[in-house]
Amino acid sequence: MTEYTLPPLPYAYDALEPFISKEIMTVHHDKHHQTYVNNLNAAEKAYAEATAANDVLKQIQLQSAIKFNGGGHINHSLFWKNLAPQSEGGGQLNDGPLKQAIEQEFGDFEKFKTAFNTKAAGIQGSGWLWLGVAPTGNLDLVVAKDQDPLTTHHPVIGWDGWEHAWYLQYKNDKASYLKAWWNVVNWAEAEKRYLEGKKKAQL
Repeated sequence: MTEYTLPPLPYAYDALEPFISKEIMTVHHDKHHQTYVNNLNAAEKAYAEATAANDVLKQIQLQSAIKFNGGGHINHSLFWKNLAPQSEGGGQLNDGPLKQAIEQEFGDFEKFKTAFNTKAAGIQGSGWLWLGVAPTGNLDLVVAKDQDPLTTHHPVIGWDGWEHAWYLQYKNDKASYLKAWWNVVNWAEAEKRYLEGKKKAQL
């Protein structure tokens, strides 16, 4: 059975300041993500035991825990790579295939940001907003509930809409968090994922 582990941050905990504080990154990574990993491992172990015992009811009961914690692990593992300090290119979308696709799909980059921010601000409760490559090869903005992973599209960038991602720094001001977040988006990683998604769409 696979034992999942917490992936290390690809930068220092304070590397995204002043946009995302060291305190938030520490709690978000070391506490929240670690909890998803711990609970996923526990649920998968219990599921394996239930399978060995032919306990179908127990297997069914455990599926929601595997989905929630597995989704949390998948989403956050992508999210950390989605971010980069400004000193390492965070916030800079350079000319290339992804920028061209965004301009073609949304009109221009500022219109894309407006569309993204509007959809993100409209998320009620907890969830994620993803920019993803559809099976058609087009870019879409997709809301995912709670910790559901993005299964309909290939993820390009994801925004964590859970309050634990910003509340310690921005309180109830989600709009300011959104505005700050754009300064540390890792567009080099996003373009890599975009090209992966386009390749899959062409298969």
